[in-house]
Amino acid sequence: MTAGFSWLNRRFIRLPEHIALLLMGLGAAIVLLVAERLIPSLWPVSAVESMLRRIDLESTLMDGILAFLLFAAAITVDWQELKRRSLAIALLATVGVVFSALLVAAMLFVAAQIFGLSLSFAWCFVFGALIAPTDPIAVSAVLQHVTLPDQLRVDVKGESLFNDGVGVVLFSLALSMATGSGDTGVGLATLEMLAEIAGALLLGAAIGFAALHAFRQIDDYSVEVLISLAVAMGGYALAEAVAVSGPITVVASGVLVGNVGATRAMSERTRAYFYGFWRLIDDLLNAGLFVLLGLEVLVLHFQATPFLFGLVAVPVVLIARTVTVTAALAMLGRWLNFERGAGAILVWAAVRGAISAALALSLPSGTERELILAATYAVILFSAIVQGLTLERVIRRVTDTPAKDESS
Repeated sequence: MTAGFSWLNRRFIRLPEHIALLLMGLGAAIVLLVAERLIPSLWPVSAVESMLRRIDLESTLMDGILAFLLFAAAITVDWQELKRRSLAIALLATVGVVFSALLVAAMLFVAAQIFGLSLSFAWCFVFGALIAPTDPIAVSAVLQHVTLPDQLRVDVKGESLFNDGVGVVLFSLALSMATGSGDTGVGLATLEMLAEIAGALLLGAAIGFAALHAFRQIDDYSVEVLISLAVAMGGYALAEAVAVSGPITVVASGVLVGNVGATRAMSERTRAYFYGFWRLIDDLLNAGLFVLLGLEVLVLHFQATPFLFGLVAVPVVLIARTVTVTAALAMLGRWLNFERGAGAILVWAAVRGAISAALALSLPSGTERELILAATYAVILFSAIVQGLTLERVIRRVTDTPAKDESS
């Protein structure tokens, strides 16, 4: 399906690939659902639905392909620019995520009370935690199709690479509070989150330096690419085993390998194979993931109430993101310069994707899960499709930077 959809898009539609594949996957799911209503015994519907139910999206993404996608994105980040913008990225990726999650939770809790829904603040905070961070997979896909000043590109991409790790940790803490399975002390929760982040950065740096040492001893592109695979896979697994953030570990090691390993410890031939391999991995896994994300609608079967609740969640998340970015830029304005229109671009480029969906699908069964799933999918579809398709226009409106020429 992914191969067929990709060909159709390249040949006829020519939308940004991730948006086209998401729309096609969603369209295929809707067609199958309508066909099921008209012909209940239709075989393809039950076959595809059975296949999707066998796929654990949360495990497939969080324990599988996420490590590869994060590493592929991290090796292209400019370390010097990242250092210069570290204060902005750190604030948005940590305090910004927590503040945005709390703001989403508060507004959604009020909306739930207005609609007469039984959804506690703790469960609203669970949704806030999984939706507050921007998705590095979706953000990287969007940025391929627009031109941004280097400084803004680093802000947007850097935030997305680090805030998903913070978001996953925050989600775990929020879920334990909502289900009553963990200590609800704010102080202890904060210390746990900081310990996971610091431990992940240290572990990622150690793995990255070990890889650099290995690269310097040989000049064989196949072995060096294999080592980079081991860094992504093994680093993520080791981080999970020692209870630190796997995503942040992989990003830290990826930034180190991409900026030091590739430039100082690889030959020109190896660098060409190394970046070509990871670009291909990124494209292939992204393509399959966005089709799967669209098809997942087949197994959700939303009712009217969750659907309406999802529509309410879209403006709530946008408002929370706007307030968070505005506050962050106001605080950072004393020390850092921001490009013209940075606030609007940081808000509109905050695309959500498969990570939020995977976390929502991992929730235990119940009314809360149905409401949060509907809200999550509504935000994902709006941000990926509406924000993704109009980001180029927003950039043109708020800056003097032209959009990227697709023919190039």
